[in-house]
Amino acid sequence: MKSDLFAVRSILFLPASNPRAIAKARESAADLVVLDLEDAVKPADKAEARIAAVEAVSSEWPMPVAIRINGVGTEWQSDDIEAVAGSQSDYAVLPRASSLQDVRQVADALNKPLLAMIETAAGVLAAPEIARAAQALIAGTNDLRTDLHLPLDATREPISTALQLIILAARAGEVPAFDGVFNRLSDAEGFLSECMHGRSLGFDGKSLIHPDQIAPCNEAFGPSQDEVQSARRLVEAFSGGAERFEDRMIERMHVEAARRVLERAGEG
Repeated sequence: MKSDLFAVRSILFLPASNPRAIAKARESAADLVVLDLEDAVKPADKAEARIAAVEAVSSEWPMPVAIRINGVGTEWQSDDIEAVAGSQSDYAVLPRASSLQDVRQVADALNKPLLAMIETAAGVLAAPEIARAAQALIAGTNDLRTDLHLPLDATREPISTALQLIILAARAGEVPAFDGVFNRLSDAEGFLSECMHGRSLGFDGKSLIHPDQIAPCNEAFGPSQDEVQSARRLVEAFSGGAERFEDRMIERMHVEAARRVLERAGEG
């Protein structure tokens, strides 16, 4: 299951209590859809959202679907776990993952592949251990800013170390890493800039909160045609050892990177 998630570029989160949003998500080009029972759902609507999420995943989707349960220690988590464990969701998502023990306990109870959201200082510091039990790490940048006592409109600079630690943990654990959401829905230029920044850091994809963000996200985190063509040429030219390729020196590590580009483009 881990390798399937490496192809994911866009993760669309939506409230499980919103049937219209669910219907739109089914028809979208998102690589992964997450039906949310946590922050996007009011406390009074939790039970209804849980029923709606289970019903939504009972029929076939064109993409994998996950359900985000409520966090450890909340009054809703046990009911969420019971419902999601018996559902047909492909994955579950755990918010505010802060320890290997919590992740393992939830994953065992769900008996489903679990994606862990790293949203606190404790979660960042435990990320290397969490990556051993989770199928992917997702940076929860809004909650992380709050946990670090930063303004919600703070730039990414104050959380840059945390983002890099999440990526390092994911790479060491050989699982994908996904960037957090971008809140300004009308700022298309800013969204694209943050996508490119996330890709430059090493994230495999990004969490989204609106369908309009899917297309630019998929483009930003997918290899360009130039990248694909260059990767093809490099793989074909490599004969082993260090050698010259198009006015630069390449070794096996460069071939491995080129093959990842081709795999992401669907040529693996």
